[in-house]
Parts: sequence; C-alpha cells; structure tokens
Amino acid sequence: MLEVRAQEISTDRLVLVPLQVEHSDEMARVLADPGLHTFIGGSPDDPQALRARYLRMTAGSPDPAVSWCNWVLRLRDEECLVGTVQATVVPDSPGPGATGSGAVVAEIAWVVGTPWQGRGIAVEAARALVAWLAGQPAVRGVIAHVHPDHLASAAVATAAGLAPTDEWQDGEVKWQRTLRR
Repeated sequence: MLEVRAQEISTDRLVLVPLQVEHSDEMARVLADPGLHTFIGGSPDDPQALRARYLRMTAGSPDPAVSWCNWVLRLRDEECLVGTVQATVVPDSPGPGATGSGAVVAEIAWVVGTPWQGRGIAVEAARALVAWLAGQPAVRGVIAHVHPDHLASAAVATAAGLAPTDEWQDGEVKWQRTLRR
C-alpha cells in the first residue's frame, strides 16, 4: 500500500498546514472550549497533554498499512490557527461498500474552535481535504462518523459530498463518499 502523507493544502481563506508538535500551544487555546467535546466526550487538553498527543500523531501510525494525516487550519486574514482536520487512511475492509481491490479509504474528522464557528470554515476545510484525498491514487472512498444530534457536523459532511448510511459506530452515523477514478 502506498503511504499517504499530509501536504499543505490552500483554499481561498485557509491554509491546511501539516501538523507539527510546535502547534500545540496555540491549538490548546483554539480547542480550550469544553463545548467542543459535547458530542465526542472528554475534555480539552492542556498544552502539555496536547504536545504529547501531537508528538504521537506526528510520529505516525505504528501500523505500516495505516497513514495518519493531520493538519491545522490557518486562517489567512487573521494569521492564526482556528481548527484541525484529519484523515486516517486505511485498507478497505470487508463489508458494505468495500471494493476488495486493495484500495484504501480515508476516515476524516474536523473541528473548528468556537470563536470561528458559523463562518463556513469547517465546510471549506472538509471540501479541500476531500478534494486532496480524491487526488491520492489509492484512495477510493471517504468516511466520517457524525453524532446524530450534531447538525452542524452533518452539514459539513453533506457539503463535502458525504451521505449518511444506515451503519452506526459508537453512537454515531457513518457517512461516506465513493471517489470515482
């Protein structure tokens, strides 16, 4: 399987910058609102905990068949970080929608800090991420898991071209999009 590595992605308002450990202090402030954990559980990491997590994430997956791609979102006009997107790229697994072709799927997620929500930033970032993934030769599908009560996240998934399925995982609905070649 080809390894997929995060690369810088630019949009009209954003630069998706590959995650670095050095982003942890600023991102700890961006992600400090406990309300961001309403649907995913847990609580915000302090800068030290986030630094340790980013160190693990930037080291990459211990499974050579899995690629961890993580970005911070830099808002051009304000010259600040405002959120993250990520893609975990894995071999296609057996089950509904599987291709069995050795292709890979990318499970994506996004979060935008509370002060920047409601401005279309998550939509712009998710669309850019999905477009970038569509350009990766082995990636044949994109999935996301969205809490059924998280209407804003469902709107982001819809805008990125994903559609809900009848499948559930850990209390969340699986959304997916097949990438045509």
